[in-house]
Amino acid sequence: MTDAYQQFIEAKVCTAPEHGFEVDPALVNPAMKPHCRAIVPWLLQGGRRALFASFGLHKTVIQLEAVRLASEHAGGRGLIVLPLGVRQEFRRDAVERLGWAEPPKFIRRIEEASATGVYLTNYETVRDGKLDPRHFDATSLDEADCLRGFGGSKTFREFMALFAGDDRAAGVRTDGIRYRFVATATPSPNDYIELLAYAAYLGIMDVAAAKTRFFKRNSEKADQLTLHPHKEEEFWLWVSSWALFVQRPSDLGFSDEGYTLPELDVRWHEIPTNHADAGTEKDGQGRLFRNAAIGVQDAAREKRESLPARVAKLQEIRSEDLAAHRILWHDLEDERRAIEKAVPDAVSVYGSQDLDDREQAIIDFSDGKFRELAAKPVIAGAGCNFQRHCAWAVFLGIGFKFRDFIQAIHRIQRFGQTQRVRIDLIYTEAEREVRQQLERKWNQHNRMADKMSNIIREFGLAHAAMASKLARSLGVERVEASGEHYTVVNNDCVDETRRMDADSVHLIVTSIPFGTQYEYSANYRDFGHTDDNAHFWQQMDFLIPELLRVLQPGRIAAIHVKDRITPGGINGFGFQTVQPFSDECVAAFQKHGFAFLARKTIVTDVVRENSQTYRLGWTEQCKDGSRMGAGMPEYLLIFRKPPTDRSNGYADVPVVKDKATFTRPRWQFDAHGLTRSSGDRPLLPEELEGLDQAAIFKLFKRHSLENVYDFRHDVRIAEAVDRSGWLPTSFMLLQPQSWHPDVWTDITRMRTLNSTQAAKGKEQHLCPLQFDIVERGIEQYSMPGEVVYDPFAGLGTVPYMAVKMGRYGRGCELANLYFLDACAYCAGAERGLSMPGLFDALEQQAAA
Repeated sequence: MTDAYQQFIEAKVCTAPEHGFEVDPALVNPAMKPHCRAIVPWLLQGGRRALFASFGLHKTVIQLEAVRLASEHAGGRGLIVLPLGVRQEFRRDAVERLGWAEPPKFIRRIEEASATGVYLTNYETVRDGKLDPRHFDATSLDEADCLRGFGGSKTFREFMALFAGDDRAAGVRTDGIRYRFVATATPSPNDYIELLAYAAYLGIMDVAAAKTRFFKRNSEKADQLTLHPHKEEEFWLWVSSWALFVQRPSDLGFSDEGYTLPELDVRWHEIPTNHADAGTEKDGQGRLFRNAAIGVQDAAREKRESLPARVAKLQEIRSEDLAAHRILWHDLEDERRAIEKAVPDAVSVYGSQDLDDREQAIIDFSDGKFRELAAKPVIAGAGCNFQRHCAWAVFLGIGFKFRDFIQAIHRIQRFGQTQRVRIDLIYTEAEREVRQQLERKWNQHNRMADKMSNIIREFGLAHAAMASKLARSLGVERVEASGEHYTVVNNDCVDETRRMDADSVHLIVTSIPFGTQYEYSANYRDFGHTDDNAHFWQQMDFLIPELLRVLQPGRIAAIHVKDRITPGGINGFGFQTVQPFSDECVAAFQKHGFAFLARKTIVTDVVRENSQTYRLGWTEQCKDGSRMGAGMPEYLLIFRKPPTDRSNGYADVPVVKDKATFTRPRWQFDAHGLTRSSGDRPLLPEELEGLDQAAIFKLFKRHSLENVYDFRHDVRIAEAVDRSGWLPTSFMLLQPQSWHPDVWTDITRMRTLNSTQAAKGKEQHLCPLQFDIVERGIEQYSMPGEVVYDPFAGLGTVPYMAVKMGRYGRGCELANLYFLDACAYCAGAERGLSMPGLFDALEQQAAA
């Protein structure tokens, strides 16, 4: 068993799978540059890989050669999907750089293709359904913009279905097109989700698994990702196992002769903002200065009102050399029309234009046939090479879309440019923060590109060397801290539970990891460090039998869980659905011999939950109520190990209660499924007027519990509170209460050890277990002096409460920092120290 578990852990080492083939270097086109000839075999060996090569490093010829060799190896045909205006570059390079007798054919229907060969098409053709890429054995996406809109993008889902075989809406998942590549010069290191989308498209790793493995998740806000500091190196090593970042040939050990980027002359032009119409605050007070153009409304207004001044600045810049070739970058249609009026000789390309006309204009500008091109970066900022005749670009405005910005700059600043490159950026005084954000992202982009270059310089293209480096700690050195009434261990809970004697625990109380939702430590033994739910339950299959073994016959394992939400972009439905994680937990424990007794429901705050998942939004539900689910409660699942003597069902050591304290009335109320009072008159909305939120909460709770339930009446109360201005948007003030003993609505969400952590300025636990849940479980299912065990101890809530309640607390925790905090809390409980509660913590902070 130990060997099997160790093998399971070792299999978690994270490198990209290989789906390709070894290619004889002699078969790679000798006309290619040396660094290009080295990259092609690496792409083919992986079969599904990404090429992130800097501007002018011949991404075009590398894709042509890789797709040619892959399609010939498969005995079929290859397809390269391009942005508009790029086909001519591929056709020219195929003939001039690779020596092909004929350039690759551009097609829009499969009938235009033969059974073999390499073909070109554009994204619009695939998106419109005119050409099915599944007719091809090898594909490459050039400047794969379609993958940047992961999740919410219809185009992303369509490309995942067509290329990667992942059509979740139709319930179909196949291996997809055999060989597939992506190539871009600027994957955004500022937007991790773009890299994760590439990984999902290439079949490297699901986005959800990658989020869990590498990122710190914000438990209160959806999709806010922060790369764990201790996982930064591992993340970039993992990316480097399937994506190649190359800034210059020397990154791969080749000469940089002829590959020096031209000097960049960046000039910022600030336009004064008119503060005469600064507007008013919400309370009606007039503003002295206009708001910074950060919000959508303020930014749009600033763009609109400053347009004449920005166009005037554009004309002033152009007047320095009216004969120069220039690109006039803009973002809005109003800006395009203003440019056309001010610069009649400029040629515009825009979205509603005929595709062939648009593409021909881009090609003609690239060939120097006219002097000035007006375009949006989103249309002409990717893939086009303008450096042969142009070295000057003017941005009529700026925005937050760094990727579009940097792509637009590198249409002219690239290897092969012979002139100094000038970039003029026009912005307003109110957009100073936009400029700062843009410059910050630019610096971050350069730092991360350098980081990737250093990795490539260290490992080259040796996949095995990276895998060895990626094999972070597979084990943990066992450390034990104990006192008279507790033992807390820093260890893998599977290994630790195996060390424990059979039948040595009287009660298990724990909150298991919620599948792949969070990873709590950098160790591969972390249960959150799993690829998907099935993988998580495979690891639980090693733990659950051990929990059954150490638990005394007839005693309880109380397992805290919560169901999970699956985003619409993942499930293929286009709307969020519920993954019944609690049901999976029941099945897993039953599979290993536990008996399922009960499910205690712990009601949560739906307003706070909506901040975490954006699933229950008021505005969205007003648009379409059929999308609305319900708040997701937590559950305490009650499992029992069968007793040795099954004739009467009693535990080998029963949990005995004294009738002097556990009275007949107490028993009746605990045993009954519903407890109601005789009721009083309904609470009147006007009775809440003038009360603060704390008083309103207490009064409404009493009303909810003591009166016959009237849904519409309670809604009227809430509406009255809303009119008074006291109904908060950040949490649910008026929560429905429950009379049923198995539905707990009075759990204090903030009564956890995290309150103490926050007071000390220490790291808080991602999912702290509430004291109330632990306290009730210990009181109901154990007796004084008995052993209470938590295999996922975290901050030590369970052993801490066990000590305070006169039991023996035992816990196991893998994360070192959490373990150290748990030791301190348990030691404090044993000394009889009262740990500060929430308000104590607030008072301490105020005193400090």
